[in-house]
Amino acid sequence: MSKAALSGKYAAYPEYKDSGVEWIGNIPSNWSVFSLKRTVDGCTNGIWGSEPDGTNDITVLRVADFDRNTLKIQETKLTSRAILPKERENRLLRKGDLLIEKSGGGDKTLVGCVVLFDKDFQAVTSNFVAKMTPKKEYDSIFLKYAFHLLYSGRVNFPSIKQTTGIQNLDSDAYLMEYFCFPQKSEQTQIAAFLDHETAKIDTLIEKQQKLIELLKEKRQAVISHAVTKGLNPDAPMKDSGVEWLGEVPEHWNVSKLKFECEIVDCRNKTPEYFDNGDYFVVRTTNVKNQKLNFNGALYTDKKNFDIWTQRGIPPEGSILFTREAPTGEVCLVPKDLTFCMGQRMMNFIANDNSYTDYLFDYLISDCLDRYINSVSHGSTVSHLRVEQVENIPVLVPSLDEIKQIHLKINSLKSKFDAIEKEAIQAIALMQERRTALISAAVTGKIDVRHFTLEDGVAPTTSIDTNEAAQEAMA
Repeated sequence: MSKAALSGKYAAYPEYKDSGVEWIGNIPSNWSVFSLKRTVDGCTNGIWGSEPDGTNDITVLRVADFDRNTLKIQETKLTSRAILPKERENRLLRKGDLLIEKSGGGDKTLVGCVVLFDKDFQAVTSNFVAKMTPKKEYDSIFLKYAFHLLYSGRVNFPSIKQTTGIQNLDSDAYLMEYFCFPQKSEQTQIAAFLDHETAKIDTLIEKQQKLIELLKEKRQAVISHAVTKGLNPDAPMKDSGVEWLGEVPEHWNVSKLKFECEIVDCRNKTPEYFDNGDYFVVRTTNVKNQKLNFNGALYTDKKNFDIWTQRGIPPEGSILFTREAPTGEVCLVPKDLTFCMGQRMMNFIANDNSYTDYLFDYLISDCLDRYINSVSHGSTVSHLRVEQVENIPVLVPSLDEIKQIHLKINSLKSKFDAIEKEAIQAIALMQERRTALISAAVTGKIDVRHFTLEDGVAPTTSIDTNEAAQEAMA
């Protein structure tokens, strides 16, 4: 939802003035503009400590503990390290502190992400995370949203330094960024409004995400039933002789992959890569969600290509298979693509082309997972040996059934894909609305001073940053 749409739903302030900051634009006439430095007691760098010793152990919060959606700390996999009391003195977190990512980043994220520490347990930050304690004149939740808006890509940060793929934040330069601020009571009101409204949006997003997961489970279950039981519910059945397969149609043949396909394994080493190479090297990272992608594509030259295709160039329509990192991803070889296989890749070329579609559907069902579980005896397996791949049990229906099953599965895929696409679009729109709402509220484009919860109760500050109260809790 655009800011214009939000302005139509919420009232504006009576009077505005120019903020003097181009990307912020106009702000309410009684708001002030100054650097972030005035709102917090600087940035205190973290510490990593040493291996836990049972005496000096304390929780050390990492970037991995940041929940970038809720802007809080997630407690799923907290890490403990041994840090001496004198080393943690100035680093102990208080409820209401803000934590900022100082080093890391990646293709889709920038350092500078800020989350709120709203926990009661003792903790410090790691050496890639710094803490910022809000001054008493500022509401920590408001600052969380304000700093989030700064982080979310609205400008090029002069405070971010890029070296060899790693981003590092110059905290002094970061705190010189300018932002707009109302009085604390109004900050608290805006923070309560955003907590309430973003929570509602997050609940809707979570429901859509659960729907997508249920769709994926249903889709796989339907495919699995079709490729192992067929489409005729009245067909006589027989024991397949494979425990995890159970009964299959009586007239189907129970076979092994090596009898129905030519299985071509990759060379067990990596070709030399060239920036100006003409030949795409398909690696396991290029096969995902049943499609071939060019993410991080690497290329080689004619000499290496000839060596790596001595066992044959994967033909159009054959199946690419990853046997490690991760195991069991598949995709069909597209037309008009000249490539060779990198490490841990395999190619399945069906003896009968008409069998390829059925085999592909069989491999994307849960049959492959059940086979992997059976050969790993329940333990986590990171790869399949060549002989294990060759001995994957497969089924061979009649040619007519192969065609019918594939048509049925294609129809079901289209139906599920359409519903999933709609859910993904709904999530994107809600995330867009969430971002627009935060931006409009913390820059004063909408007036939420009279916001009350549904029961008519006025909101209150949810994080107490009063120093006396913090000392009492400690």
